[in-house]
Amino acid sequence: LTGRCQARFAPAERIVNSNGELYHEHCFVCAQCFRPFPEGLFYEFEGRKYCEHDFQMLFAPCCGSCGEFIIGRVIKAMNNNWHPGCFRCELCDVELADLGFVKNAGRHLCRPCHNREKAKGLGKYICQRCHLVIDEQPLMFRSDAYHPDHFNCTHCGKELTAEARELKGELYCLPCHDKMGVPICGACRRPIEGRVVNALGKQWHAGGHMASGWGHFVCAKCEKPFLGHRHYEKKGLAYCETHYNQLFGDVCYNCSHVIEGDVVSALNKAWCVSCFSCSTCNSKLTLKNKFVEFDMKPVCKRCYEKFPLELKKRLKKLSELTSRKAQPKASDLSSA
Repeated sequence: LTGRCQARFAPAERIVNSNGELYHEHCFVCAQCFRPFPEGLFYEFEGRKYCEHDFQMLFAPCCGSCGEFIIGRVIKAMNNNWHPGCFRCELCDVELADLGFVKNAGRHLCRPCHNREKAKGLGKYICQRCHLVIDEQPLMFRSDAYHPDHFNCTHCGKELTAEARELKGELYCLPCHDKMGVPICGACRRPIEGRVVNALGKQWHAGGHMASGWGHFVCAKCEKPFLGHRHYEKKGLAYCETHYNQLFGDVCYNCSHVIEGDVVSALNKAWCVSCFSCSTCNSKLTLKNKFVEFDMKPVCKRCYEKFPLELKKRLKKLSELTSRKAQPKASDLSSA
């Protein structure tokens, strides 16, 4: 008897055997479309056999990523169905089927990415060993952040704190490190293993200890390294010539620009070398030239000689009065 129509088989009739059940060839068909199974492939559900197309249409879920029917293992997450290979972290694209996931702002993320996103929102670091948020001060080691208690001092074996120091690729507690007499950079507060720049009463990493080749002794304004060039100090800080002049330098009376380079001090004012000239004929002047003040500006001797006699007398008298005011009175001298 067949497993479907219960009719007997005729002698010499071809018989289909499926898992111990016997069928006429014309009876071994899809329960939905009643057509033979292509290449003999079928799917069984609740005791009935279906071709691949009808099984997918009737029972197979659709993947939330690729939209294809899912045959076999189904991942149910985020109110959807997924192929195991399609259910991936939305940030790093790692497969999540066997790792687990964390829901973050409507996204399915792996735990390391979730921790990084959480830390970013809190303005904190992620430990590169346990991948958890670092709530306290991190220990920076080889440019990465860690929980300090993941490490022990290379010398004494004590559990480290964020005060630990790195030296030649090893970590030491602060007391052990200080006993080694290694100079500490005044900028990054880390040990200096190579060349040292001594300035401002401190020691600094010289150029070449980093991939960029830049040192840590830099201008307080533009943060460019001096690399052996001249620096200018002000209130414990170092500046390049340009920014020192911009912040603290003299302003030219003529052009109103900060004077870079030599300054001409005359008539109680500061001038660029190129701006210090006769206000009448524009000929260049130096402090070695003879000149007079007229309208708070210098006038060369040649132009002065061309002034009207009366004007020259007034200028001379004004100069004498100014000189007298500048000299201390007799009473001032006696009291001093």
